[in-house]
Formats: sequence, C-alpha cells, structure tokens
Amino acid sequence: MIEAIPQLLVNALALGSTYALAALGFVLVINAVGAVNFAHGELVMLGGFVAVGLAATLPETAVLPGLIVLPGVMLALAAVGLVLALIGYAPLRRAPPVSVFISTIAIGLIIQHAVTAGIGPEPRVGPPLIGTGSVELFGAVIARQQLATIAVAGLLLVAVHALLKHTRFGRRLRAAAQDPVMARAIGIPVVLTTAASFAMAGALAGAAGLMLSNQYFVAPTDGAVLMLKAYVATVIGGWGRVWGAALGAFAIAAFETVVAASVSYLVAEVLLYVGVLALLMLRPRGLFGEAEGRRA
Repeated sequence: MIEAIPQLLVNALALGSTYALAALGFVLVINAVGAVNFAHGELVMLGGFVAVGLAATLPETAVLPGLIVLPGVMLALAAVGLVLALIGYAPLRRAPPVSVFISTIAIGLIIQHAVTAGIGPEPRVGPPLIGTGSVELFGAVIARQQLATIAVAGLLLVAVHALLKHTRFGRRLRAAAQDPVMARAIGIPVVLTTAASFAMAGALAGAAGLMLSNQYFVAPTDGAVLMLKAYVATVIGGWGRVWGAALGAFAIAAFETVVAASVSYLVAEVLLYVGVLALLMLRPRGLFGEAEGRRA
C-alpha cells in the first residue's frame, strides 16, 4: 500500500483538479444570481462531447490534441453559458429562486436529450492533453495525461483567482454578487456581470469536461453525477464560498480515490454521501462556511 501512495496522490490531484474547475463555475453562478444552476453538470458533459468533436477534425499526427482544442471548447461552452443566462435566468431574475431551479433543470434535460439524439448514448473518449505515455515519479509510473491535467487545471485555477482578486472586472463581479442593489447604484452593469459569471462558469465546465472525457469517458447521462459532485463540493466548502468549493472538490477526489483503491468505487460513493449528511448535521455551513450574508 505504501508503494502505491504516489500513484494515489497523483490520481486524487488529477481528479480533484477537474472537480475543482466544475465546482468553481457552479459557485460563480450561485454567487451571481443566488440560485443553483442545475444544468451545470450537463455543461461539463457537453464540454466533453465538444472536445471529442473538435479533436476529430485534427490530423492523427497531432501531438497535443487536448491542448489544441481546449480554447475552442472553453469558448464554445462560454457561449452556451451566455445562452443559458439569456433563456434560463434573465426572464426569471425577479421571480423566486425556485423558478430558476426549474428552468435550469429543464435546460439540462434538453441538453442531455439533444446530445443523445444527435450523437447517441454510447460513451466516448476525449482527446488527451499531451498524448499518451507515462513517466516514473517517486517509484510510481504516472500517466503524462494526469500530470498535464494537474498542470493545466492548476493554471486555470490560478487565472480565475487572479481575475477575481486582482482585476477591476473581478472586483465588479464580486461586488455585483455581494450586493447587486448597491452595485447598480454605483454604476456597475449588474446584468452584464451576471452574464459574464454564466460565461465563466460555462468555460470552466468545458475545461473540466475535456479533461474528464479522456480519463473516464463521457456519456450523455453523466450530467447528473457531475452536477452532484459540484453540489457536494459546495456543501463541504461552505455555501457560496468560491475557494471553499475548490478545496471541497479536492477532498471529494481524495476520499473517492483512497476508498475506491482500498475497497470499491461503489463503497466510496455510498460513504461519500453518508459523510456529507453527517457534515450537514454537524456543520450546516460546511467546513469553510462563512458568516451569513457574505460571499467569497
């Protein structure tokens, strides 16, 4: 078991980094509109299929297929995020949050069935970021794809952090999320910043979908599971707390990796949700929960 620790660590980091990208996008929308986007899992799934489609247009000799199509996937899913904001949120922005819940559930089902009808129900494999092969690291044989996933996802996470914390756009985004009335009063275009939040969420979902599609395949019905993982990460990290959700995503991945390697994936899934129920009873605001009314 000790010899397998480096491999388990890399597995957990690779899986956790993709979960973190999905969870960040999920929380960005929660902060922006105060409601859950239940179509977020379908956006991750759609990102995987867009990656499969774009990779099919590349020559077979392409050395970095995943990296080549990554910008296209993120742009495509950012556009889908904008459309989702236009039809799933904008008409209902003054309605109770439950209306947004229902509209995003409906949009998620539309995406799922459209992909099934257009492509088929069979799982597909996405393009690797840097091709196949492996390297030896601390006595363990590690796939290059996993190392590339950790590196690329890490760069995207750092970029999101820099955007939110160190740019005027990021400050406007956070101000509109924390107090939209005051933000509007001081001249911040709240409608545009909300649309930008949906676009960023879609782009991050697309990146996560690309990376997951190569490691674990992608099927049209995967959206519900991916949505649930983002939701659980948010619960663990503290509702509405951006970096708490990212840490929650890594916690989920570490737990699943260790338990699945020790027992089975099914047991890991059962124990994960049992643990979430226990956490909700002991710490309803999550491990990194913050004071009521504040947002990250």
